[in-house]
Amino acid sequence: MNSSAAVAPPSGVAPARPWVIDGYNEAVVRKFVLATLFWAIVGMSIGLFIATELAFPLLNFGEYGNFGRLRPCHTTAVVIGFTGNALFASSLYVVQRTCRIGLFGGPRFANFVFWGFQLFLVLAIQGYLLGATKSKEYAEAEWYADLWLAIVWIAYAVIFIGTLVRRKEPHIYVANWFFLSYVIVVGVLWITNNMTLPIDLLSSKSYPVYAGVQDAMIQWWFGHNMVGFLLTAGVIGMMYYFLPKQAERPIYSYRLSIVHFWALIFLYIWAGPHHLQYTALPDWTQTLGVAFSIMLWIPSWGGMVNGIMTVSGVWDKLRTDPILRFLVVSVAFYGMATFEGPLLAIPAVNGLAHYTDWIIGHVHSGALGWVAFMVFGSFYHLVPRLWRQQLYSLKMVEWHFWLGSVGILLYITSMWISGITAGLMWKAYDSYGLLRYSFVDSVAAMHPFYVVRALGGGFYLAGVVLALTNFGLTIARANTRVAVAVAAE
Repeated sequence: MNSSAAVAPPSGVAPARPWVIDGYNEAVVRKFVLATLFWAIVGMSIGLFIATELAFPLLNFGEYGNFGRLRPCHTTAVVIGFTGNALFASSLYVVQRTCRIGLFGGPRFANFVFWGFQLFLVLAIQGYLLGATKSKEYAEAEWYADLWLAIVWIAYAVIFIGTLVRRKEPHIYVANWFFLSYVIVVGVLWITNNMTLPIDLLSSKSYPVYAGVQDAMIQWWFGHNMVGFLLTAGVIGMMYYFLPKQAERPIYSYRLSIVHFWALIFLYIWAGPHHLQYTALPDWTQTLGVAFSIMLWIPSWGGMVNGIMTVSGVWDKLRTDPILRFLVVSVAFYGMATFEGPLLAIPAVNGLAHYTDWIIGHVHSGALGWVAFMVFGSFYHLVPRLWRQQLYSLKMVEWHFWLGSVGILLYITSMWISGITAGLMWKAYDSYGLLRYSFVDSVAAMHPFYVVRALGGGFYLAGVVLALTNFGLTIARANTRVAVAVAAE
């Protein structure tokens, strides 16, 4: 996993060209890191605001400030903007070091991918605010933005695969297998699900080429596997590089990591139909989705055990190293979220949980606990090495960890309780066989939990603001060339 390391400059002196080390293109990685932090604050701020809107509906004001228009802005900014930029940064950083060669295509090609990706995000979010949306989960962007992202993603795939092909290291490290799977599968998912026909070339409105239950099936094949490959496989690639690096230990079992990869890739792609239980989708398809979802327990927990056991022998570091704590707790949330997902796919449980806040709690335990904690933990390791500068404050990392942890627990427990409460109220009947509660009754019952959710989001966002401050001060100190330099890996 280790590659040739650059020699550190003397303390307090930055290298003449800090963005070029052994031919590696670090300039584009830095840009993606900064973009990740920007979209984190944008997406999570919108998320906190719309959570508050649900608790206090009077905050839904104006045409552009209502929940309906802001919600896709939140999901796109966080799922694609924050996580997408983080995966671009980490994959392009890792593939160069584990292949011991610079990026294929040169700086201009890489810069096209960076600016093209940011342009997509601006086009998509601007469209939502103006009412241009396909109204599909994780695929709300209209045809013009979809087409542009397909071009950018193909360029990204060419860079990543081209770098692997030209590698100087004969072995392909396992993190690159996970990155490669997410690059290929997300591209295929995006193109297939977003096949739409615009009304005309001057119109922002389009309609899918699929119809009825086929459209629903394609959408949730896409929706579930965007979670499976963008938010899971890609982030696992981060885990397999940054966790052992920070722990200064080899992966617990490299053989298990390969089994984890192939089992996860094969099983995940079939699980999408569990989103469509009790619908017009054929029963056999629903059952297939449930069966593969349950089988996902095995590789998911295999990967989780592999990550946790990597710190075996250095458990004491968790007391003193908050960066490692971020990474290990992230893996623990991965285990929890991947246990809960198959559980929710079981028809009896799904009949209670579907369309309730339990699903929201499940999604955010993975998004905030697994994905975001892994990103921030990895970036705390990565930023000092990209800017050749020690992190400004480990104490701020400690505070970020606890603010984030408290925020997650408030968020997911309130949503679990809210979801189960609503599900049970919707199924309660009186002695005459009539519904005991109206839908409005269930909404009123959820109000205190919505307040707690917003409070949890506030804690989490406060931690993110602290992280951005820490990163900003680290970068600023690096630019002044006055503090202790850090060697590149």
